[in-house]
Amino acid sequence: MENKEKYNFQKLWHLLLDKNMTKKELAEKAEVSVSSMARLKKGIPLSYDRMQRICKAVGVSDVKDIMDKV
Repeated sequence: MENKEKYNFQKLWHLLLDKNMTKKELAEKAEVSVSSMARLKKGIPLSYDRMQRICKAVGVSDVKDIMDKV
């Protein structure tokens, strides 16, 4: 069964702006695919491991610092 919950990643996009980092640069630094970044744009979260790598890449420790549940 697919998870239908949606999330807002505005916190992440604002962090990228603050750090002058593109989504492509984040994908490379966090070692996630560009298609994974597209999923985030649609509000679809990734696996816990990928979300943790994204957090580390932008310098935060908790996924709550990069997303909100809609």
